[in-house]
Amino acid sequence: MTVIDPHNPSLARDVDTIILVRHGKPALSRKVRLTWQGYRDWWGQYDLGGLKSEQKIPKKVRRVAKTADIVISSPLPRAVESAELLTGKAPDKIIPELVEAALPSPHLGPLKFRPKTWGTWSRIVWYVGYAGGMENHRDARKRVEGVCDALADEAQGGKIVLVTAHGWINRMIKGSLMKRGWKCVHQNGDLHWSFRTLTRKTKT
Repeated sequence: MTVIDPHNPSLARDVDTIILVRHGKPALSRKVRLTWQGYRDWWGQYDLGGLKSEQKIPKKVRRVAKTADIVISSPLPRAVESAELLTGKAPDKIIPELVEAALPSPHLGPLKFRPKTWGTWSRIVWYVGYAGGMENHRDARKRVEGVCDALADEAQGGKIVLVTAHGWINRMIKGSLMKRGWKCVHQNGDLHWSFRTLTRKTKT
């Protein structure tokens, strides 16, 4: 079996490869203080907005993007724009189910916090069962399983699939793929433009 370079998946066709990229840095400012309801409104704007202009894209993610046979994106603007910046063209496919997992801010009255703090608390309460009228953790897991089916089908035959999506959903996809026997051969955190590379021996 050919050994794959985790930083550059190469053109070896005895493995299927999925590269999960977190989108670039969004334009919407995080330097605000918000109530729980304000955070929900802010998150709606975040989903509608695109990327911050003139940001630096790491060379490693540019390099792996060049190897892709197919580029797939979440439908949200920040993910689509990231795919376009990485490859110079529109994504080959949009998968609606690649949107980020819900962040239902808990009701804390008039208290105000930064979006980063709200995001952390929202993810914790969501993970333990609170949905606040949004998609719950169980349903998100089911959605991820369908995404994994689609991505695995696209990669079949030794293809390299580049996916531009979001921080938490990428984590969930990684975990589900590994349960199916995929190996994570590279990951470099959760910051904007970070990526994870997963491979499996292709079926003959």
